[in-house]
Amino acid sequence: MVSEHSDATDDEMSALALKILVAGGFGVGKTTMVGAVSEIRPLRTEELLSEAGQLVDDTDGVDQKVTTTVAMDFGRITIRSGLSLYLFGTPGQDRFWFLWDELSQGALGAVVLADTRRLEDCFPAVDYFEHRHIPFVVAVNCFAGARSYGAQDVSRALDLDQGTPVVLCDARDRDSGKEVLIRLVEYAGRMHTARLLDSVS
Repeated sequence: MVSEHSDATDDEMSALALKILVAGGFGVGKTTMVGAVSEIRPLRTEELLSEAGQLVDDTDGVDQKVTTTVAMDFGRITIRSGLSLYLFGTPGQDRFWFLWDELSQGALGAVVLADTRRLEDCFPAVDYFEHRHIPFVVAVNCFAGARSYGAQDVSRALDLDQGTPVVLCDARDRDSGKEVLIRLVEYAGRMHTARLLDSVS
């Protein structure tokens, strides 16, 4: 029974909200992607890179980066009527990985952003989600000047489980980021359905 003081409409009561993580290495475009697709003003926890941080963070390949996420990014996007995604961007440096366990609680799945110039930087994220059986897609952020690789080449280089989607994207482009998220929701839905069927068979 709905309270007489409730302002929620029937549409709001039936809306589905899903939690999605956006992970990957340092400087790969996580904050950019969350900001590009979010329909609300994104929450960012970026701080200027310090000299002390440069001693422990590997900034090779991202020399011009001047800020870093120290907790998380947060945004929201409505995929279609009644389906919203809450996006949580994880920090990229390994000294902040302790936050990942908290952020991953209740997540439907994850986007692992990859940069082909520093592909090894996304190995920790791939390992993290594989070991916790959290569905994920690898989204190759196509940086200017980076050598172009096909999805199969990236899949082999990362030794992904068969069927794990690899998509090419531009983290700065809203439509491109939205397509990545739709692909993840579809894939995660199939994975959860398969696991449910396995559990009752």
